[in-house]
Amino acid sequence: MKKSLILSLSAGALFLLAATSLSLAEDEKVTLEGKGECAKCSLKKTDSCQNTVTVEKGGKKTTYFIEHNDVAKKFHKNICQEAKDIKVVGTVKEVDGKQVVTASEIEVAKK
Repeated sequence: MKKSLILSLSAGALFLLAATSLSLAEDEKVTLEGKGECAKCSLKKTDSCQNTVTVEKGGKKTTYFIEHNDVAKKFHKNICQEAKDIKVVGTVKEVDGKQVVTASEIEVAKK
């Protein structure tokens, strides 16, 4: 009985530790640099304007949709009608099969 209780508690502790680690990893800030475009005007992927950044890594392109927040709304005028190289700092998550970044900072990339 003691062995099964200890085993159950150990398994529970490991599960809790793993879940906490995954949660912390999702909240980790990343920096994405790539081509900034409007998902509606340039990419024709949405019905309303939304910022995106397309990053190329290892020959593969990934488009990140930038979540609507104050930072994104303020920056949108920079890329709505013209694609530009941008840098985005924020947290990434997957929503409905799309990569979504919640930006804390967006700027036109310096060349």
